[in-house]
Amino acid sequence: MSPDVLARWLIYAGVGLVLLGALVWGVGRFIDIGNLPGDLFYEGERVRIYAPITTMIVLSIILTIVLNLIIRFFR
Repeated sequence: MSPDVLARWLIYAGVGLVLLGALVWGVGRFIDIGNLPGDLFYEGERVRIYAPITTMIVLSIILTIVLNLIIRFFR
């Protein structure tokens, strides 16, 4: 792999991470992303358990849509 190709892919990865960060930041401003209905929280005397099941499903759907759009854009 030539340095030009590697540099181009690193730039694409950096731009992609910036866009992903902006997406998460933007969604987080409108939706309390860590406190959705369906997120399980248990607090006992000595233990605290938090399982963000709904949050993981929502983020998975959003990331799947974004990645599919990126793949279609670069075809």
